Amino acid sequence: TSKKRTLRTLFRPATLPPPVISETSPSQKKLLAYHRGKEQQEVLNQLLIDRALEVYSITMDATDKRGAAPPVTEISSTVRKYFFIILKYFFMKKRVQRNPMIPIQQQWLRSMLALVPQSLMEGRERQLLTEELLKEVVRDYETSMQRCVLRRFLVKPDIEELNKLEDEAPLPMLPLGLDFSSTWRNSYMKAKQQIVSTLHILHPTMKTLLDFGYTAFFNFLLVDFSSTRLKGPIDCKSLKTDASLSCSKAEEKIMSTWYQRVIGLFSQSEALDGVKLDELEIFYNCVAVLMSNQLKGLLQRTTEVFVKLFDPEDRSRLPLFKMDLTYDENRMEFYPSLQDLEDAILFVVDCIGQTLQNVQTVRAWLTGGTATVDAELPPHIAQWAKSTLKKSITDNLEGPKEHFKGYVESYGWLVDGTAEEQINRFMAEQPSFDEYT
Repeated sequence: TSKKRTLRTLFRPATLPPPVISETSPSQKKLLAYHRGKEQQEVLNQLLIDRALEVYSITMDATDKRGAAPPVTEISSTVRKYFFIILKYFFMKKRVQRNPMIPIQQQWLRSMLALVPQSLMEGRERQLLTEELLKEVVRDYETSMQRCVLRRFLVKPDIEELNKLEDEAPLPMLPLGLDFSSTWRNSYMKAKQQIVSTLHILHPTMKTLLDFGYTAFFNFLLVDFSSTRLKGPIDCKSLKTDASLSCSKAEEKIMSTWYQRVIGLFSQSEALDGVKLDELEIFYNCVAVLMSNQLKGLLQRTTEVFVKLFDPEDRSRLPLFKMDLTYDENRMEFYPSLQDLEDAILFVVDCIGQTLQNVQTVRAWLTGGTATVDAELPPHIAQWAKSTLKKSITDNLEGPKEHFKGYVESYGWLVDGTAEEQINRFMAEQPSFDEYT
């Protein structure tokens, strides 16, 4: 407390004597305003000194507790320089912050609102929410601009205690993945023109082709075993047969409906309206890619639905498989074996991936070529499906394995020769009739 009182006396600014004014002429009014400004600045300086002294006293108390207090002569010189730098920084900061700042342009706000769908802005509550969001944008803009100007014209002293005196919230972060460090409109327009001239995705024929695919594949699967559990246990052979027949019938249906509509569309001359002669190859490549994406999407969705049947958290649709516990050639085993069961289930994934692999491209159909649409099931999807199914099969076969192990432990000695050896040894000992009994 004594140190703080001494420092207050040491750094208290000299007050100017009040001016003696008898008349209020214009020059005297200016002089009076000048003195009032000086008095206000002195009050501000005194407040800053109080805040700096508070931080300093806390620091000195911590230092005294550690027993490492520096000499008084050294403290006074360090504190004098320390307070002078802080006061000068706050004085300059106030001056910089008083500079006029260009407000945010209303055109920018209108452009932001134009990007929001109108349906999201309807209603009284949403209008109020929009106003609050715009106010938040304006506040962030003004805060960012003010700090940018401050950091551009004023260098903050490297003093750790200064951070305790300044109470500033962190600047708003940019959205993840967006970079506004350079202009983007030119590159955007260039990319858009390239898309229009190269990919032809905006052509009306492509929209019709998309509609065909959505109508045909929206609620369609190549194989559907979701109701298999209701039919009771099935054997592995029946599972493989049903999968093959289902994929074959689904492919015939797709080729007789969806593919025929696609061919009928491109059999009309209107399908190529606006396409230049030198762009035909690129146009048909775009058609092939679009058809490829639709077929791959069907294969992927069918695979995911099949894998979902074996979800360990939902066993309501888990298929039931018929397996026999057999004894042959002095061996007890499951028929089919556990490996055969796994192969049968994975066969369904392979069967799905082999479907629709010979769909001719529109260009090949028109010109009599042999090119086919790339409808291969993506390798990462096939790998994910098989690894997930293998893990699920292993988990679900723990029960049958324990059942089999129990049979072997209870009755295996009857078939592996142990029982016969015990009988022969007993017979060789020539027991009595009571021992036989």
